[in-house]
Amino acid sequence: MSSAAVTVCSTTNVESLARELRSNLTCSAILTPDSEGYTESIERWTDTTERKPGVVLYAGSTEDISATILGCRKHNVSFAVSGGRHSTSGASSIHGGVAIDLRRMRRVAVDPNTKTIKVQGGCIWQDVDEAAGEHGLATVGGTVNDTGVGGLTLGGGYGWLSGRHGLVIDNLLAVEIVLADGSSRTASREQNPDLFWAVRGAGQCFGVVTEFTFQAHDQKNRVWAGVLGYHMENLETLVSFANDLVASTNGDSGMMVQISSQEFTQGKLAAIAIVFHNGAVEAAKSVFQPLLDLNPLLNTAIERPYCEVNGMMNPKGGRGFRSVFKGVAFTTPLRPAFMREILIPELKRLYQVVPASRQTLIMFEFFRSEKWCEIPVTETAFGHRGPHQNAVIAARWRNDEDDEAARQWTRAVAKLVVLERQQRWREQGVTPDEILITEYGNYDHLSAKPRNVFGVNLERLIEIKKKYDPENIFNKSYIL
Repeated sequence: MSSAAVTVCSTTNVESLARELRSNLTCSAILTPDSEGYTESIERWTDTTERKPGVVLYAGSTEDISATILGCRKHNVSFAVSGGRHSTSGASSIHGGVAIDLRRMRRVAVDPNTKTIKVQGGCIWQDVDEAAGEHGLATVGGTVNDTGVGGLTLGGGYGWLSGRHGLVIDNLLAVEIVLADGSSRTASREQNPDLFWAVRGAGQCFGVVTEFTFQAHDQKNRVWAGVLGYHMENLETLVSFANDLVASTNGDSGMMVQISSQEFTQGKLAAIAIVFHNGAVEAAKSVFQPLLDLNPLLNTAIERPYCEVNGMMNPKGGRGFRSVFKGVAFTTPLRPAFMREILIPELKRLYQVVPASRQTLIMFEFFRSEKWCEIPVTETAFGHRGPHQNAVIAARWRNDEDDEAARQWTRAVAKLVVLERQQRWREQGVTPDEILITEYGNYDHLSAKPRNVFGVNLERLIEIKKKYDPENIFNKSYIL
């Protein structure tokens, strides 16, 4: 299938489309490069994904999105769709074409009786967490709350509540989606079930989701969460504790282990534990007391409402850098020596090659996997479902001349994690089905092959793509 069925043919096409949209759209704002506010409209979380579209559409309604897609097809103009603008892959940006920006569609409606949440496509997770929290409810959301609901959900979605309630898509009840032919459809288990299967893991390949309906859960209790920071001498202890945590506790506790440079270590490498317990302080401390006994240099762990948890990592993820992410699966127990002997030297090597890269981090997530493994991998399009965990290599730097060096380093480190996983299997005499150990698309830079993201679900996805988007209009994500 062609990777770009709709392309920008000329500036004239874009200008004609802009005039047509201004005449026909009723609820949306249209900006062109000479418009006030255009520069702000193209800003992204990472500078590496900023592009200069010919038209920015601040969408205000499903009808206007439909008309825009049909207009793009008519004038042979490509488009991209953005929500939280947090993607590091560039899939939500475009040069020369139309940027459909959903950020003005941020309504959240909570029904406490049915415990459901309707979320417009431009919402960020902060919108959802706060609205649900007002009713003592929560749903599984991202661990950074300024990310878009759409991107995380359509790619699968892990969060602090995944150990108890599964993935984000496991709590998705329905979507309203604008398709390539301009029609708006409801997709759920009852309506268009094949499309609903596809959007749960590969949604960006099929349309613009204007509304999500999520299942919510009671979350009246407060949680205990925060960041614990240590000198590097404690790294092995953190990793060993995290291994034991996912092997011995229930889904109410989770953590991440991160290595990065920190202010509290005067810019030197630090070992970080980001901790979470869905319950009372006393119970949380009984779980995490071994880490507290290490006398962390930094300790922000407190009792707080769940709606605040997904914001506690936001400051470290602030805007203004060039960034690239690469996700890779790992299995527990993670070998502490691997981080000490292999990953730390790699991080120091990046600092030498790209000096303005000291906000780069390597992070390993440790969540109980039983809940999301209850659902078969073929039940949704999401191919990454399994008893493994996620690591993310997140390079951040300042200067565009270092782009290629940073990207190469990120790919090289991800490969080291894969080799470590395979070596551990050989030592254990395990022969896993590699097709079930895929890459997590939300952490990928679109560098992975579709087979490595969707695994056993790829063939069915290709057939559904032929039905709903035969001309491959939605082509900014993985090519099916």
